[in-house]
Amino acid sequence: MKFLVVFVALFALAVASPVNPDADAVVLRQDADVGPVSFKYAVETSNGIKEESEGHLENEGTEEEGIAVRGSYSFVADDGVTYTVTYTAGKDGYQPQGAHLPVAPRSLRNFSFKIN
Repeated sequence: MKFLVVFVALFALAVASPVNPDADAVVLRQDADVGPVSFKYAVETSNGIKEESEGHLENEGTEEEGIAVRGSYSFVADDGVTYTVTYTAGKDGYQPQGAHLPVAPRSLRNFSFKIN
């Protein structure tokens, strides 16, 4: 009898556990072009995730050498809304933008400081 009670309880727990809708997602498109000083790639999955990015080496051979990147990604959230973020990244850091992201007050947008 105890075995039956434990079995039924475990079965009920398994049936009630949340299902991950992303578990069966597959890649629909994947493109990549990687070179010595630049890259470009794109990925799209069946669950609505899309990402595109490209970057290149700036100021090659100098002390200011670094990678500049721009791109975007989007996903469908639990609320059913598709959210998109566009971004740049480089010498000024990561700069995301999206309709759903908060924006700093105008007085703080160009704020910077140095640590010595």
